[in-house]
Amino acid sequence: MPAPESVGVSEVLRLRAEPLTQAAFAPFGDVIEPAAASRHYPINAGSAERFHDVMRIDTGTADGHTVLSLVFGQPVTLPARLRLLERHPLGSQSWLPLDGQRFLIVVAPAGEQWALADVRVFVSDGRQGVNYARGVWHHPLLSLGETPGRYVVVDRDGPGDNCEERPLPRVVELVI
Repeated sequence: MPAPESVGVSEVLRLRAEPLTQAAFAPFGDVIEPAAASRHYPINAGSAERFHDVMRIDTGTADGHTVLSLVFGQPVTLPARLRLLERHPLGSQSWLPLDGQRFLIVVAPAGEQWALADVRVFVSDGRQGVNYARGVWHHPLLSLGETPGRYVVVDRDGPGDNCEERPLPRVVELVI
């Protein structure tokens, strides 16, 4: 792959983001939002409403366990240039914005190989999170806005290599 600086404009693939919906994102995992709940009901003597079972955490393979982390993501400038995708073959990974921060979700189907034609881009409205299914290829965090975004990340910790990266075959530019 040539260095990004030497790639001509005609070699740049431009991808446009689409709204993040349950149906569109289903091949890649779960959208984390109230509409995804299997059921909802009042709790805490009626002072709160629980939206139950909004995602499937999959982290128990190869003696792994579930961890919750906080991530502060620097905002990207659009159009953003992408260079790689990554996947987590041993467990799912979830991203939930804490401050209403919009973010871009770049995904490709699970499997050993993917094609640029299969890459899709979604934009979260800042109230939606995502849960990447085990093995789904995705770009690292692309936080939008003027200030760093805070995110809760739920994923797997434990033995084994749970992060594989692959360079994109050419420069990909994202627009909204």
